[in-house]
Amino acid sequence: MVLVDTYSLLRNGLKESVKDLSPAYFAMVMATGIISIAAHLLGMRFVAFALFWLNIIVYLILWFLNVLRVIWFRRQFFSDMVDHKRGPGFFTSIAGSCVLGSQFVLISGNYRIAIFLWILGIVLWIALTYTIFTALTIKENKPLLDEGITGAWLLAVVSTQSIAVLSALIASHWEQPYKREVNFFALSMWLWGGMLYIWMISLIFYRYTFFRFSPGDLTPPYWINMGAMAISTLAGSLLIINAPDAPFLRSLLPFLKGFTVFFWATGTWWIPMLFILAAWRYVYKRFPLRYDPLYWGAIFPLGMYTACTFQMARAMDLEFLHVIPRCFVYIALSAWLTAFSGLVYLLVERLIAFVCKSEGE
Repeated sequence: MVLVDTYSLLRNGLKESVKDLSPAYFAMVMATGIISIAAHLLGMRFVAFALFWLNIIVYLILWFLNVLRVIWFRRQFFSDMVDHKRGPGFFTSIAGSCVLGSQFVLISGNYRIAIFLWILGIVLWIALTYTIFTALTIKENKPLLDEGITGAWLLAVVSTQSIAVLSALIASHWEQPYKREVNFFALSMWLWGGMLYIWMISLIFYRYTFFRFSPGDLTPPYWINMGAMAISTLAGSLLIINAPDAPFLRSLLPFLKGFTVFFWATGTWWIPMLFILAAWRYVYKRFPLRYDPLYWGAIFPLGMYTACTFQMARAMDLEFLHVIPRCFVYIALSAWLTAFSGLVYLLVERLIAFVCKSEGE
């Protein structure tokens, strides 16, 4: 009887947890993965491996929780997918899969799992891209621009570029003719991601400057303004590195280098702006700072900027830029530790509440 009651309590507690699970929670996998990769590039092996194994666990747990959510709360799950604010969060599952795949390539050298995650990312990208954008296009009741668009929309760009990054990493391992084909695919995704950013950032910047803006509107995913450009820089840098083995990429080298620097410069411009807005939100307006799964979407760009700057400096022999990732990695790690501490505190708080409830019953 006690076992039955305990099982019932656990099941109800799990149901309560997954009911409102944020579709953007895979941003934790994105943030943890890219900081692990940045640490690996900078020779911080212990940090890289620790975050790599933690990321595998987090990735599997999140898939388990999302499957439960589909089983128990199917209607709510799919209604989130066609919601202007929550829908773009589903793109984190694509980026999370591909970032973890990149970890398998760079840290463990396991290409089989990396290829599986790459294929999964592509399948998810096709399914989610055309489902979400089609639904948002044809739905009859739509919010106004200032209520419907956030920086989270740029997760569509990040997911596209994450496939470009993993494609470039896999292409460097494969032999011809697959090397050429996968490099071309990576190039195509990179170009599409850049075009998509131009479309979306125009709307976001318009929303910034011509609509009323309160501290509550400045959600953490606005950091994706920078993160989308950072991952575009990383993808471009990897294409430049792959150019010697791909003649068509070699013929495009001036274009690749020019646009990669363009992406990096745009992302760099956003950093002071975002820090100023964060100070306005939390210091001047005294907006409460408490754990929110959306904060992982703000940590990911910090790690990505570290990794992309390192790879761009390597691809273009820009040695003077190496000082940036050496400093920025500690900012990213500090932000990750802060968010992870908040998550642990939240889980402990919920565990204590669950134990108290079970003892009361």
